[in-house]
Amino acid sequence: MNSDRIYLDNASTTPLRPEAADAMRVAFAESGFNPSSQHAEGRRARAVLDDARDRVAAALGTNRKDIVFTGSGTEADNQAILGAARVLRRPGHVIASAIEHHAVLAALEQLRSEGFETTLLPVESDGTVLPAAFAHALRSDTVLASVMYVNNEIGTVQPIADLARIARQRGVLFHCDAIQAPSWLPIDVSDLGVDMLSLSAHKFGGPKGVGVLYVRDGIAIMPLVHGGGQESGRRAGTENVAGAAGLATALELAAAERAEKRPRVAGLRDRLEEGIRSTVHDVCVNGAAGPRSANIANVSFAGVDSAALLIALDLAGVAVSAGSACTSGALEPSHVLGALGLDPTWTRGAIRFSLGSATTPVEVERTIAVLPGLIGRLRGNG
Repeated sequence: MNSDRIYLDNASTTPLRPEAADAMRVAFAESGFNPSSQHAEGRRARAVLDDARDRVAAALGTNRKDIVFTGSGTEADNQAILGAARVLRRPGHVIASAIEHHAVLAALEQLRSEGFETTLLPVESDGTVLPAAFAHALRSDTVLASVMYVNNEIGTVQPIADLARIARQRGVLFHCDAIQAPSWLPIDVSDLGVDMLSLSAHKFGGPKGVGVLYVRDGIAIMPLVHGGGQESGRRAGTENVAGAAGLATALELAAAERAEKRPRVAGLRDRLEEGIRSTVHDVCVNGAAGPRSANIANVSFAGVDSAALLIALDLAGVAVSAGSACTSGALEPSHVLGALGLDPTWTRGAIRFSLGSATTPVEVERTIAVLPGLIGRLRGNG
């Protein structure tokens, strides 16, 4: 990437780590064969895939049989929600928070078309789900709950272990979209107490096109993709061996570096927010009152259109997002900010700054310095 540019869109995607790329090159060169084949070449590929599965399982505190490789985090979310609900062969009640990623919300919409009832659980003004409210929303016919670990737009961290405990006590399956979490928060599935958990490699320095769904032993899910018997019958299709190797490497490194990286990046995020507040008037940091991931700052600028500011920042050499990358082409306001109860004055001017491992203090200061002039021009003051 051009060294003059500043990349603050890591919640959208992270650059591929060199170590992950190296692991993929080795896998391509030495085991670029079908891991389902019985010959020696196929067995070599299977060994690489098994090694990647073991390493992912170790990072999650589980066993290899609980790991399903998917084509993306979106597929993992859909596989968990649709697969777990459909295996019941009868409609029931499914709940999720109102600030879930569209991969979860769209899956719930599909379940509604199949006769399921769904509830979107409101959040507090800081974006958190209250365990008491979660417990109250569970019904006698609730079969599945899905709450994300870290929100992709505002960085809110949910009390997953508490919510999963409540669900387990009520006999409700609990899925967690943890796609934004691995670089910043522990993801041991035993400590979290979840039944299913989704990951996506490109959110923590791995390659695009590969994800993970953890499925606790004993839970049956119906496959979305039908064909061969790969992934223990849970996801058909020849596995992406090199992608799995890159994912496993990136996940191990994310866990190993987390304790050092989190406070450093959180300090840079705090400096960014403080600098914006001190140099630009009429701003609001969304979700700042609650527990947040270290890397995400969602800032609303009154009197500014977020799409226009995104373009202005891009032209100034700063890459950011006007919300979730999956909805950046949409014209409607963010459903996440709407769920916080924000006035449209604030939702229209929201920008997500998401820092990463490579973000430097110099880049943060340059971003702070360029914003006042851009905001002034967009407000008609410059």
